[in-house]
Amino acid sequence: MIAATLLLRQVHPSFIQQGRVTSQEFRPTPKDESLLSVYDGSQISAEFSWKHFTSLENCRSAGVLALTVGECEAESLPVRADPVRFPEHAVIDFKGLSENQVEKKSKKLKAKAETRGWQFHADDSQ
Repeated sequence: MIAATLLLRQVHPSFIQQGRVTSQEFRPTPKDESLLSVYDGSQISAEFSWKHFTSLENCRSAGVLALTVGECEAESLPVRADPVRFPEHAVIDFKGLSENQVEKKSKKLKAKAETRGWQFHADDSQ
């Protein structure tokens, strides 16, 4: 992946409050082992990533926001392919960071993704 590669993040409907995405969407949970799942946008479009994700059992998405590899690297968050789950899968690595650092970085990522805007919205699939 190059710096301009879009990293497509599915937005769970519960992470939208009063029409805005919360920074929690860009923060890995303990079960994620400090790795935030994304789709490699050089391998799949936002629409097809949404279709793939929502076809999986118990997976819901209101739409897709995106970051670039370069934006993550600027926050000292390495990005790598992780094709074990599916070929287009990648992760943003938050390992070794304190909870405070994770929270600050997730807020910055959210702001960048919001500025870029929705890459695909579930309403577009109608």
